[in-house]
Amino acid sequence: MNEALNGKRIFVVEDNAHNRVIYQMILRRAGAIIDFDRRGDATLFQLTKFMPDLVILDLNLGRYSSGFEILDEIRKHPDLEKIPIVAISASEPAVVLPKCREMGFSGFIAKPIEESLFEDQMARLINGQQVWYLGERYGGEAQDTPPKRI
Repeated sequence: MNEALNGKRIFVVEDNAHNRVIYQMILRRAGAIIDFDRRGDATLFQLTKFMPDLVILDLNLGRYSSGFEILDEIRKHPDLEKIPIVAISASEPAVVLPKCREMGFSGFIAKPIEESLFEDQMARLINGQQVWYLGERYGGEAQDTPPKRI
């Protein structure tokens, strides 16, 4: 158990129920308090009520919304603008990672997440570090150069 997550409030925006269950299982086991929105349409309202330490934001929320749009809304809200937000996506990192950095995400984690790393990645983000993880397929932790396309 990662003590750094114990009692921390983490908000998840994820439309895929399977992914939500995995995130919740890992994070609750570490002692985190979890809330979520599955479509992105109530995120801002829920965030102001929950006041998280970290937001996990899926970039592709189906027909409902884009993670980039939600990030923009969150960053405009004075009570939420400083909360670390990590993008999680199955999109090709070479395509979305530069945009995530440009838009001000605190990090990026490629799907599928690696359960053995997830707790530590979330703790690092809450502690003010950035996490740019491309997944094993693309070489793990991102360097300053863009990931290669495969």
